[in-house]
Amino acid sequence: MSPAASTCCKLPRRRGALVRLKMAAPVDLELKKAFSELQVKMIDTQQKVKLADLQIDQLSRVHKHTKLTQAEISTLPSNTRLYEGVGRMFILQSKEEIDGLLTDKQKTVDDKIKELEQKKVYLERSVKEAEDNIREMLLSRRAH
Repeated sequence: MSPAASTCCKLPRRRGALVRLKMAAPVDLELKKAFSELQVKMIDTQQKVKLADLQIDQLSRVHKHTKLTQAEISTLPSNTRLYEGVGRMFILQSKEEIDGLLTDKQKTVDDKIKELEQKKVYLERSVKEAEDNIREMLLSRRAH
């Protein structure tokens, strides 16, 4: 066999191999779209989770500050004059009223923290469900 004939025989095989490779890796638009949607959802959810974490941290500091203030006020005698800051002025309040305001503030902060934690759990669960759906889609594509 001449060298030209052997090259001639090899070229069609290579082309055939290339054609098979192209056919074996078709672009599945539905899967690509699902991945891009998941990526957008994951980024959005991660930002929301970070925001919720920041809010929880800030509310925890407020709760701690309120608790410390309440502890300090409880050590004062009952006839001590206490003032509540309202804007740029201070209003004379009784010890019981200030204590009640601080207790209400603590309850409000606790409720907000619980709400944010529930929101975080929901967001993380929704991302996990989206990931599971895409895994199922991949498995069903492989089965076919």
